[in-house]
Amino acid sequence: MALPVRQQAIYWGAAAIVFLLALRGLGDVILPFVVGGALAYFLDPVADALERLGLNRTAATVVISLLALVVVVLAALVVIPLMVDQIVAMANATPAAVKALYELLSERFPTLADPSSTLRKSLAAVGEVIASKGGTLVQQVLAGAISVISAAVFIVVVPVVTFYLLLDWDNMVARIDALLPRDHAAVVRRLAADVDRVLAGFVRGQLTVCLILGVFYSAALITVGLQFGLVVGAIAGLLTFIPYVGSLVGGALSIGLALAQFWGDPLWIGVVAAIFLAGQFVEGNFLTPKLVGGSVGLHPVWLLFALSAFGTLFGFVGMLIAVPVAAAFGVLTRFGVEQYLDSRLYHGLSRRDGDGEA
Repeated sequence: MALPVRQQAIYWGAAAIVFLLALRGLGDVILPFVVGGALAYFLDPVADALERLGLNRTAATVVISLLALVVVVLAALVVIPLMVDQIVAMANATPAAVKALYELLSERFPTLADPSSTLRKSLAAVGEVIASKGGTLVQQVLAGAISVISAAVFIVVVPVVTFYLLLDWDNMVARIDALLPRDHAAVVRRLAADVDRVLAGFVRGQLTVCLILGVFYSAALITVGLQFGLVVGAIAGLLTFIPYVGSLVGGALSIGLALAQFWGDPLWIGVVAAIFLAGQFVEGNFLTPKLVGGSVGLHPVWLLFALSAFGTLFGFVGMLIAVPVAAAFGVLTRFGVEQYLDSRLYHGLSRRDGDGEA
């Protein structure tokens, strides 16, 4: 006989509280394991595909690890140094760019010469803040990223954790399945399959969209000769994971740089704007519907709330688990609504026991 609902709620609620307290207390300690687990989850379908081609699990894991090593080495030798150089150059050039933009606007809008002009005061204040804090801000961001995600974590711990989790992924899933409460095993498996479908549809698909758009924006902006095009394209592609933020930030940043670099040549400013309009058109009409789909059940507002809440409560680790938790909560909420719509609480006394309709 199954446990009463109240006792089940107590047990599962206690387990959730322990999980959140552990997440809060361990913090960055579990970061490499969270990252390694996420990578293993993303790569498990690749390993399964290699197994279907005739490789055993060990050989499939080794092949994936070698390919990942090649990608990391190429990125470390080619892309990352260039990106770091552009970030530093952009930080150093920001004060001069702001000054040049201010002078151009002053020529275009003579009212800015009036010392009492509100717009002039606002632009002057913004320019002073950027000039004084721009380089410091970039240094702080880089220092914070290095302190949170140390080189040792990604060079040693994360690859090792990913390798062993990927190697033993199917066995771990089987062990967890064996520990499920027998009275609820079928329901838990169904809910877990729904969560996996949401994550596979959204996270894997959205990461693919981010990669495609990041490469497109970077290549297109570099082709038209925009300074710091690689960094701007990478930022726009990365932020595409957060709905609407990537296009807004990337578009504003690139058009601002284009105004400073191509002032007096509206053709190239229009080309830069057209690049982002084209990227958004392709994403909205082809990439997202094809790779992500419309049935994953993660509303953009709910995703933004989850990222903000978990990032505030648990820091960088919280942002990493925000999407899986949001997906799981969405699946559980839809399951609860289904149960409610099939319950006496919803139908009332007008529905007799065993009736299929009210």
